[in-house]
Amino acid sequence: MTQSSFWQTNKQNNDFAELCNALYEREIHLLANAEVASIQNIQGRLKSLSHYINRTANRMVYVNELGLSPLTLDVQNATWSAKQASKLSVLLQNEEDILSWYLTLISQTNKTPLGLVVPILRAEHIVLDSIDRVDTEKKRVRTNVSGWFSLSDVNVDDSLRLLKPTKKVMLAACAGHQWQGRMNTTKLRPIMPSLRELLISCTIDWQNFKRPLAL
Repeated sequence: MTQSSFWQTNKQNNDFAELCNALYEREIHLLANAEVASIQNIQGRLKSLSHYINRTANRMVYVNELGLSPLTLDVQNATWSAKQASKLSVLLQNEEDILSWYLTLISQTNKTPLGLVVPILRAEHIVLDSIDRVDTEKKRVRTNVSGWFSLSDVNVDDSLRLLKPTKKVMLAACAGHQWQGRMNTTKLRPIMPSLRELLISCTIDWQNFKRPLAL
């Protein structure tokens, strides 16, 4: 092992450890303040916590070291960072363009986009979700957390809007950017993406948003 490779390996181990510490601290705080129906619920989440934190930290280090993401990794806070747009409206898109992008995507039957990371507008910020089901007959897609989105009719839930993944939109979602004010022009301190969002952020193929990154 050369001196440079030893240093790199050591740095990766240190980054991994710092990420794990930050993620554990955050998740334990969330669990301590969560409203749960039973002790079994908390126990179940605690049992799987180690697996998901280690997996997320490992993926974040891997993606960062290989330069697979344009985001900057903050290992001490276990977050991605990027320059924030001055207002939310610059990231919003024409409804026709959004629907056309997804209709083209699902029409490629040999490339069903299951697991594809997509952005969803929720109030003053954009969150990450992933497609887990495609209904080509009814022209709709279902995301893991936010549910069904029609690609032909107006969606009933106005509080959630499926967006087309672009570099600016995905950067904002991964970094937790948010805005407020009548025209959403006041930048706020970024929110912390969930552990799940951080994990799936590592599967974004920044060169081709129509496919998940193979890790």
